[in-house]
Amino acid sequence: MDTTKMKRANSVGSDLSEQIKEVTKDSHVRAENTQLMLNYQKGQITLPQYKILLCSLYEIYRALEEELDRNSAHPAVEPIYFPQELARLDSLEQDLEYFFGSQWRERVIVPAATHRYAERLREIGRSSPNLLVAHAYTRYLGDLSGGQVLGKITQKSMGLSGKEGVAFFSFPGVTSPHRFKQLYRSRMNSIELSEEERRKVLDEAVRAFEFNIEVFDDLQKMLSITGETSGGRGTQNGTINPLTAI
Repeated sequence: MDTTKMKRANSVGSDLSEQIKEVTKDSHVRAENTQLMLNYQKGQITLPQYKILLCSLYEIYRALEEELDRNSAHPAVEPIYFPQELARLDSLEQDLEYFFGSQWRERVIVPAATHRYAERLREIGRSSPNLLVAHAYTRYLGDLSGGQVLGKITQKSMGLSGKEGVAFFSFPGVTSPHRFKQLYRSRMNSIELSEEERRKVLDEAVRAFEFNIEVFDDLQKMLSITGETSGGRGTQNGTINPLTAI
């Protein structure tokens, strides 16, 4: 991490959560302004895109949650290990089965950028579990924030009822996202890290956003391909009508 970013991190105090928020500010804005996310926020996302997004999320969370489970007793992971409240894998499997049917595992598509992201998660799970903190924080707290909005957009735009096809966005184990995020940040801020370890976690948080940007861009480029893989159960194919309000 360059000196400027480290100065920015230190300027907000010693809380790891605030430092991550500060150093990833620019990357966060870039991620929100990828074409895929801009279209999504307007309700302009095709069913094939949504289905392949679920495939990508499944691969990412499978790697993340397997590594968190394996390292759950690690001193940097244990404080932020909340499988009952946060685990996404079962929900993603429900969504994939809804859209692709019982043989969904044979139909999951893993784009190249998604594969690289998952490989990075497995790599640090084996060699540097401290760094899993950065990915868990950026993914889970993002899901509890912006992800909730995207869930409502998806449900309304695609005419889905209940949790069918949108189980990923639901956190039944979290009664208050706001309070839970406060708890999560507090637990994360309690993790003891050396100066060098902290720097690496901050670097990894920036890298996590870069991986997400690459995944979003990769999915956007696959527009011409996903139209050929749009079979399965669920709503009709085609472009979702833009919402009048978000």
